[in-house]
Amino acid sequence: MADQIFEYAPAPESRAVVSIKPSYDLFIDGEFTPASGEERITTLNPADEEPLAEVAAAAEADVDRAVRAARRAFERVWAPMPGAERGKYLFRISRIIQERARELAVLESLDNGKPIKETRDVDLPLVAAHFFYHAGWADKLAHAGLGPDPRPLGVAAQVIPWNFPLLMLAWKIAPALATGNTVVLKPAETTPLTALVFAEICQEAGLPPGVVNIVTGAGETGRALVAHPGTDKVAFTGSTEVGRQIARAVAGTPKRLTLELGGKGANIVYDDAALDQAVEGIVSGIFFNQGHVCCAGSRLLVQESIADELLARLKARIERLRMGDPLDKNTDIGAINSAAQLARIRDLARIGEEEGAQGWSPTCEPPERGYWFAPTVFTGVSQAHRIAREEIFGPVLSVLTFRTPDEAVAKANNTPYGLSAGVWTEKGSRMLWTADRLRAGVVWSNTFNKFDPASPFGGYKESGYGREGGRHGLEGYLAG
Repeated sequence: MADQIFEYAPAPESRAVVSIKPSYDLFIDGEFTPASGEERITTLNPADEEPLAEVAAAAEADVDRAVRAARRAFERVWAPMPGAERGKYLFRISRIIQERARELAVLESLDNGKPIKETRDVDLPLVAAHFFYHAGWADKLAHAGLGPDPRPLGVAAQVIPWNFPLLMLAWKIAPALATGNTVVLKPAETTPLTALVFAEICQEAGLPPGVVNIVTGAGETGRALVAHPGTDKVAFTGSTEVGRQIARAVAGTPKRLTLELGGKGANIVYDDAALDQAVEGIVSGIFFNQGHVCCAGSRLLVQESIADELLARLKARIERLRMGDPLDKNTDIGAINSAAQLARIRDLARIGEEEGAQGWSPTCEPPERGYWFAPTVFTGVSQAHRIAREEIFGPVLSVLTFRTPDEAVAKANNTPYGLSAGVWTEKGSRMLWTADRLRAGVVWSNTFNKFDPASPFGGYKESGYGREGGRHGLEGYLAG
């Protein structure tokens, strides 16, 4: 069979559309400005470990400058501005993002390691869509069912992760601006470059100074931003551990808080499911974006009677995935974002083997340089295994079986997380029965990892609280 498959010729996307500066300053009050300290952070291309650029590390004094600039812009310009006028800026930003989409997609792949076909076909269209969607809300907030006189909160402190750098920026900034708030955003230290290009887009769009401020740096910068007394709202996407620290820091203050944290999503496949369709959904659920997805379907629950057949089809499909250069348009699996994340994935995979699960990976040769981890499927997994309980945030799938729908639901809900789940069945009644019992913020039906700006997203339990996207996402930025 293998000799009947054509080999793909390399189809690399050109890097020429991207002009990366050797170093970047902070973006405060509408201008790029040096940080007060000398510390710089080098961001690498995870596919070859080559340095891409240096960015400033913002100290407390820099964060304070950014918050003060955001406060001035909020009080003097942005909040008093009619919603229709704010909407025009968001529309303008959306259009510029579309015009620069190829540049942004290539830059995101270089800085993050994700395949170009995902940045080009998923991330960038969704980024533009979020700004378009929220531009439409800017002059209709009084009709959103969020009170007769919805008002902006003030200055929003936003901290975003490295797995979807530009998309998470859009999720945070678009609703904040549409509702009349100003923002100070800190991107992840390993993926700051598209956020800094977004700062250029804000200048190109003529956004008033101080409405958007971007401070780069690592954990200390994020802690300074979250703790700053001049902010009115904190929005964080990232690990549950850091989310707990932020919740403790914000507790007792009048600040509003939205947390979108980790997950260990269950993907349930019943015996009447369309198996080939389910296989595609399983692959998308766990191997999309190298598994660097908080809502990944990392726990596959298969009805016992079809487990052998499904696993055979799944492994045959995984054998066809291509891992390699993220800028190659044929690549399905890109690089792991950082050496630290690769070490965590390897450690948990090793623990899975030591605890008795059976690991399997396709035959593939990773590039010699860079951070790589082959798609991996663990069978013989019980609910006690750490690989079934802990978020791995990598291309590692744990497979469990069940016999009855009640058992499937019990196993799916047996997790401290509650962000996402998937259900595969041809019976509508079984679908609704199952979805009604799953404790997850999002339940996909015969699909997985589908996102839309109009659909709210968020979790239960240790997956956080608050919603982003849709009409519900506006609520976190408004005082009714």
